[in-house]
Amino acid sequence: MRRLLLIDDDEHLGPPLAAWFRRYDIELQQALRPSQGLALLRGGGFDAAILDVMLPEMDGFELCRTIRKESALPLIMLTARGDVMDRVVGLELGADDYLPKPFEPRELLARLQTILRRSATAPAVAAGTMRFEGLEIDLDRRVVRRQGEPVELTSTEFELLAMLAGAPGKVFSRDDILTRLRGHAAEDIHSRAVDILVSRLRRKLEPLDCVRTLRNAGYRFAGVRA
Repeated sequence: MRRLLLIDDDEHLGPPLAAWFRRYDIELQQALRPSQGLALLRGGGFDAAILDVMLPEMDGFELCRTIRKESALPLIMLTARGDVMDRVVGLELGADDYLPKPFEPRELLARLQTILRRSATAPAVAAGTMRFEGLEIDLDRRVVRRQGEPVELTSTEFELLAMLAGAPGKVFSRDDILTRLRGHAAEDIHSRAVDILVSRLRRKLEPLDCVRTLRNAGYRFAGVRA
């Protein structure tokens, strides 16, 4: 059974959502405060976490940042304000997806299932290890090393890198990336999300310059095989 952690101070949200998820053999546990949520996550055993932006003690952005320092656990952020910048900031901090409140449980389930599938399998690349000058991508263990040092990537960042590196030189448009990683066509805000994801990946791979932008076309991997 999958286990999810909801970190949201709305005590009326968790019980009905947990009952709904049980129909799909998913256990959902709720933490009302970030400190409680962090303690539960550090205990292990969760497959993903859902974070509200508006929280006591610290906001969801700070909570996301804290979790990302310790774990690549799949994260979905909830925002009641529907503000595009909330979503952009969440993605920049390492969230895998976002969902505005109010939301339909079936949409949350669909997004979670997509992220969990990404975490379990790497799309369109064979198992094994890809080696480039200064970069090693272990697809079996989902480990990336830059110049011999491990690089902490989120599940989405890893899938993007594996996809690009699996076809060096091939240009992937934003829609290509979204369709491959999320399983559906892009919307305008999602195109911005791809740019953020690529920017985040580049920063983590510095000083390597292996993810290139082609203006009005997309992105390609420019690493040289070792």
